[in-house]
Amino acid sequence: MKHTAARTWAHANRAVLRLTTRVQEGLEEAAHRPDRGDISTTTVIIWVAAVTGAVLIAGTIAVVISKYNGMLNGL
Repeated sequence: MKHTAARTWAHANRAVLRLTTRVQEGLEEAAHRPDRGDISTTTVIIWVAAVTGAVLIAGTIAVVISKYNGMLNGL
């Protein structure tokens, strides 16, 4: 039983070491190359506004069609 626990701790320690190393490498790369092609805040704002506008337009069209549905049937 002790052997299994020791192996488990060894695996956990190696996993933590790999994760720590990877995070450190990522931070070093970010320091060397600050613009790595991440999505900017402005881009996110523009996309949210575009999607919101499209949903509002579609909702307005749906409301108008449902309101005047009887009148549109004869066209």
